Amino acid sequence: MGIAQRVVNALRGGTALARPRPGRMVRPEALDRWREYPADGLTPSRLAAVLRAADTGAVGEVLALFEQMEEKDAHLYSVANTRRLAVTGLKWRIISATETQEGVDRAAADEAAAYCREVLAAVDGFDEVLQHLALAIGRNIAVAENVWEPVGNELRLVEVAAVDFDRLAFDELGQTRILTRQEPYEGMALLPGKFVVHAPHAVSGHPMRGGLLRVSALAYLGKHFAMKDWLVFAEVFGMPLRVARYEPSATPEEKRELLAMLRSLGADAAGIFSKAVDLNLVEAGRGKAPPPYENICMFFNRELSKAWLGQTLTVEPSSSPGSLAASRVHNEVRLDLRQDDLRKEARTIRRDVLAPMARLKFGTAVPVPHFQRAYDPPRDLRELADILKTAVNDLRMPVPVKWARRVLGIPAGGEGEAILGDSPRLS
Repeated sequence: MGIAQRVVNALRGGTALARPRPGRMVRPEALDRWREYPADGLTPSRLAAVLRAADTGAVGEVLALFEQMEEKDAHLYSVANTRRLAVTGLKWRIISATETQEGVDRAAADEAAAYCREVLAAVDGFDEVLQHLALAIGRNIAVAENVWEPVGNELRLVEVAAVDFDRLAFDELGQTRILTRQEPYEGMALLPGKFVVHAPHAVSGHPMRGGLLRVSALAYLGKHFAMKDWLVFAEVFGMPLRVARYEPSATPEEKRELLAMLRSLGADAAGIFSKAVDLNLVEAGRGKAPPPYENICMFFNRELSKAWLGQTLTVEPSSSPGSLAASRVHNEVRLDLRQDDLRKEARTIRRDVLAPMARLKFGTAVPVPHFQRAYDPPRDLRELADILKTAVNDLRMPVPVKWARRVLGIPAGGEGEAILGDSPRLS
C-alpha cells in the first residue's frame, strides 16, 4: 500500500484490512469429476442414515443426494429452477451506501461504490458464480473463493471461483471447512476475505438442517416409490390378457406351439391360429377403478410446490371457480419469497465480496457499498396510467418523461416518425 493510501485511511479514521492470501487456494482436482449416487436404490432407512450423517458434518453423501434428486425428478427440478431464476434472472448493480444509509461520508461512499463496480465489471464469470451461490436455495450452503492478485501497487480481486460441493465439510461447531489435498479429511478453515459463504435458510442448529432439498427428500422418496409401483403395474396389468382355449385332445407339442403363438401375439400384435382355437383378449382393469399411483404422485408434486414456492396454483392451475383470483394471491406469496431471497443474496455479497474489496482499498472505516438486484414489482398499467394522470394534470407534479415511458413500456418516437396525438396533456 502506498503512502498516499495510508494517509487517506488515517484521515478516514480507519486502517487497511489484513491482506488476504493471493492466488487460488482451492484448485480443481481430478477427483472432483467423481460422483456418488446415493439416490439409486434409496430406502427410508437409508435416507435417514444419510441425513443423520450430514448432521455430524459428513455432508458429501447428502449433497450428492440433493444433486441426484433434482436430476431424477422433473417436477422438483422445475420448481427449484423457478425459485432460483426469480433471483438470478434479474440484473444486478452496485449502489453507494448513501442510497440506503444516512450520515455517511458521501464522497467516500461514492468512491468505494465506483471502485467495486469497476472491479466486478472486469471479473469474468461473476454471473455464473451468482448462479452457483443460488444453489444454496435448496442445499442451504454454497461457497465460492475470492481470488486476489497484485495489480500495480494494490491487491485486486480478479476472479470469484465456485467451490465444488464435494469439497465442503463441517467441524464439530458447524463451521464450514473445505477439503484440500493438504487437508483431505478435516478440511481447512476459511480465511477472512477469501471465501463467499451463502447459507440463506436460517435455522437453529447445523447449517445442513435448513435446506429446502432436505424438506423435499421425503416427498421425493414417496413419489418415486409410487412411480416405480406404477410402472410395474403398467407392465403387468396394462397390456390385455391373451387367452387361448384348446381341445382336450391337443398334444403337448400343440400346446407349446399355441403358447409360442400367444407370446408372438403380444410382441408382434399378429398371430395365426386354427379355427379350432378359441382366442379371447381380456382388457386389463376393465370396469374397475384406476390404480391410485397417479393421485399419489400428484399429491407429492403439490407438497414439493408448496415447499419451494409457497403455493401450488401458479404451477398447477385449477379449473375450479375462483381459481384465477386465488392464483393471483398465491403469486403474491411467491413474490414475498423472492424478496426474501434477494435480501439474503445481497447481504452475502456485501459481506463477503464488497466489504473485503472496499476495505482493502480504502480502509476499514469506508462505507461499504450495497449489492442490489434491479427488481420492479409487477404493476397494473391501467392503474399506473390513472396515477400519472392525477399526478400531472391535477397535482402538477414534475414527473420525468423518461421514467414514465419506461414504466409504461412506451418508447420515444424517432426523428420523422409518425406519432399518435399531438398534445402533451395526459388524458
